[in-house]
Amino acid sequence: MDNRQERTEQTDVGSIRIADEVVGIIAGLAATEVPGVAGMSAGLVGGIAEMLGKKNLSKGVKVEVGEKEAAVDLYIIVEYGVRIPDVALRVQENVKRGIESMTGLDVVEVNIHVQGVGFAQDVKEDDIRVR
Repeated sequence: MDNRQERTEQTDVGSIRIADEVVGIIAGLAATEVPGVAGMSAGLVGGIAEMLGKKNLSKGVKVEVGEKEAAVDLYIIVEYGVRIPDVALRVQENVKRGIESMTGLDVVEVNIHVQGVGFAQDVKEDDIRVR
């Protein structure tokens, strides 16, 4: 069964379809642009947050897209030493702005789930785990 969703908009010339995964990728990119975000999280494995590489950004994002609105849940790993509420607020603002400007959807919710803390020496492009 295919769980992919699309947002469809009818124009004078035809229709425009935006898949939920596209909204998820926009959200993941917008989140990782924020200083203090080490990466997106695939979830907890044995008590350790598994960090996703740049190619899997939408996997750390859950989106619900309606006809005109979207709600987003982001699972992130923050860098050690940052003030988590400040980083989370900047992520919420950046994700909302990114999705709304690129898709025209009204983002009603951006929920942040901090899954782990990354240390500078542990966060590398090739490293998939944060200790």
